[in-house]
Amino acid sequence: MSIEVSTKKTRLLLEDPRFRIRPLQQVVSACTGALITACFMTPLDVVKTRLQAQQTTTNKCFLYCNGLMDHLCPCDPNMPTHLKPEKRLNGTIDAFVKIARHEGVGSLWSGLSPTLVSALPSTIVYFVAYEQFKMRALELHYKYLAEVKGSPRGREIPFHIPLLSGVSARICAVTFVSPIELIRTKMQSQKMSYHEMISTVRMVMKTQGFFGLFRGLPPTILRDVPFSGIYWTCYENIKSFFGVEEPTFGFSFMAGAVSGSLAATITTPFDVVKTHEQIEFGEKVLFADKPPANVSNLNIRQRLWSIYRMNGIRGLFAGLGPRLLKVAPACAIMISTFEHSKAFFYHYNIEKHNEAILMANQRVKGV
Repeated sequence: MSIEVSTKKTRLLLEDPRFRIRPLQQVVSACTGALITACFMTPLDVVKTRLQAQQTTTNKCFLYCNGLMDHLCPCDPNMPTHLKPEKRLNGTIDAFVKIARHEGVGSLWSGLSPTLVSALPSTIVYFVAYEQFKMRALELHYKYLAEVKGSPRGREIPFHIPLLSGVSARICAVTFVSPIELIRTKMQSQKMSYHEMISTVRMVMKTQGFFGLFRGLPPTILRDVPFSGIYWTCYENIKSFFGVEEPTFGFSFMAGAVSGSLAATITTPFDVVKTHEQIEFGEKVLFADKPPANVSNLNIRQRLWSIYRMNGIRGLFAGLGPRLLKVAPACAIMISTFEHSKAFFYHYNIEKHNEAILMANQRVKGV
């Protein structure tokens, strides 16, 4: 049997509704990947954020950690002077050393628990939405080929399907999680009861309006939506190029790392903008005793220009090193775990289907 015939047969089996991965199974696969990725990647996000945050004029230190998601938390302003890190972090390795030395190794995992709180629902929405969007788009594409063009299914997934599916899934995920991020940011700054949390929501809506809950959403979309489109397009095309329908753990790991690195490099300036904007919002609103009625709202172009004017091209790509060190393995771990879990459930579904047929045959023979 040729490779092409084998690949076509595998694709037909994967798309068979009887064996198709169920949404709940996709949820479990996404959660598994999110847990593993967050535990490994949080330290690199802490370093990336510190390198970006030191460009701002705020007199507080914020950790903008996102093992898979984003949040802010302030350093203790009453920290003794001898425990405070030096003013400047000179690169990734220097940041690791200084943070661990002055704040303890555990600080490299600052915010891991709250990261997981928002990472899990976001990852579920993102990966399940991507799988559903891709499946529906492929069904329409194959229907179009059969009815309009009268041609058989192609071997490769069309370029636009992973691109549009990735973009649509990321928009759903970041919009869903954005209000949760700001609420959790305030909760991280101090212990809060349920009533106080509701009061915080009302305070933000009163001073900033309903859309104040979505502060930072535009730069998040500009960073994450192109990232998602580029990432999934690269990943699916790498699979198609090598004729892989059911990737191994190793293949998914390498393909995810390559795709994630390319997407991260292109979108880093928007990551810097989002860091600056949410740090400013946290300083002036969330962590302020008397939040102002209005907060300066520079548009994205103005923020990019401001960062470029102060720090040049290097400022726009601040934290690129640790971002790549985080994103490449994070994407690799996440997609390989997700694909491996999907493969497990796919074969599980086949096994259960065969068992059902066997039991049905036995009942018929018994009759």
